[in-house]
Amino acid sequence: MSGIIGKKVGMTSIFDESGKNIPCTVIEAGPCVVTQVRSVETDGYAAVQLAYGDKKEKNTTAPLKGHFQKAGTAPKSKLVEFKTFEDEKSLGDTVTVEIFAEGDFVDVVGTSKGKGFQGVVKRHGFGGVGMQTHGQHNRLRAPGSLGASSWPSRVFKGMRMAGQMGNVRVKVQNLEVVKVYPEHNLLVVKGSIPGAKGSFVIVDK
Repeated sequence: MSGIIGKKVGMTSIFDESGKNIPCTVIEAGPCVVTQVRSVETDGYAAVQLAYGDKKEKNTTAPLKGHFQKAGTAPKSKLVEFKTFEDEKSLGDTVTVEIFAEGDFVDVVGTSKGKGFQGVVKRHGFGGVGMQTHGQHNRLRAPGSLGASSWPSRVFKGMRMAGQMGNVRVKVQNLEVVKVYPEHNLLVVKGSIPGAKGSFVIVDK
């Protein structure tokens, strides 16, 4: 499984050969530096650690400064490990979007937009008073009865209620790579990916 770290640039659309308009997401991916190569003998598993995004040296801890210095690179803001990299990598190598080709299918991992504390209508799609089912009659967007009585005298875990919405790790699978622009470190994939513009994403091959 090869991969790369990048940032979400935004969405656009591309016309294919048949003239169909395809919605796409542009990702600025790499270049990433190999900052550590884990092996079964020393670490118990095999993996390649990539680093992406420049970071000020004054905001980097002393152990991480030494870690990046060993790889011969400036401090980076994002570190991700990838298991079973297709090509053998060594410390200080650079990974670019050229590991992808048009027509490849990738998985993209990102952090969804945080929407704060939301009610049940927005968070879980409850119908409100127009589709009342839980005994509510005069509160437009209330959840209604929670179903617990003298037994078990508590609310079951996992009950769909109001609460924090978004700001979670989300993976979207099998997105087709439409275009690759190595000279600009850009990757264009079909469809949408989680996160706001400028947020970090992980692209797995």
